[in-house]
Amino acid sequence: MAAGRQLAIQPTADSETAGGGKLAALGSKVSEAILSIVASVPVSTEPFSQTPETQAHALGERASRMAAGISAGAAMAPGPLGLLTLLPDLVAVWRVQSQLIADIGSAYGKEATLSKEQMLYCLFKHTASHVTRDLVLRAGERFLVQRATGTALQTMARKIGIQVAQKTIAKSFARWAPVVGAIGVGGYAYFDTKKVAANAIELFGGVVVQDLR
Repeated sequence: MAAGRQLAIQPTADSETAGGGKLAALGSKVSEAILSIVASVPVSTEPFSQTPETQAHALGERASRMAAGISAGAAMAPGPLGLLTLLPDLVAVWRVQSQLIADIGSAYGKEATLSKEQMLYCLFKHTASHVTRDLVLRAGERFLVQRATGTALQTMARKIGIQVAQKTIAKSFARWAPVVGAIGVGGYAYFDTKKVAANAIELFGGVVVQDLR
């Protein structure tokens, strides 16, 4: 009897394959979205600031509220419909965050040197440091930004995509409880955007050197 009950709750090979296939499919779409985001550095109209750190924090707060509103609104769609909003939600928040990075760079007077490598670093340093750590090397207040080939960027995006997909699938249950889920998902987007702002402030607050090799 006990053995029978244990066998009844064991995942089947088909279910494991289906779960892995779902993760791989979402990871692939996420990595494509990441490459699309970092390939196009946003144009900023933010003026140079005499107090860039103060301005950057204000920009971060504004963007964090915007990102929270986007994610909370997407999470209000119930059940299966809510699951369809997962990827569009990620992309919309990343667009807000990439604009934030450009605006912070502009406030520090460094918009002209903003690169896709810097964009990828600021977006994902706090969630995938093991992937982005080789992009930017720090020595005191100097940050050496390594040039990444197209293949290297694809590899990084793939690794980040799988990690993001795992977290996204784990949080997808929130779509089944729209009101409660919206609060949680919106809060996550808020604090995630705050961390992106902190990454950008740390980078642009130092001396940024682009490796031209």
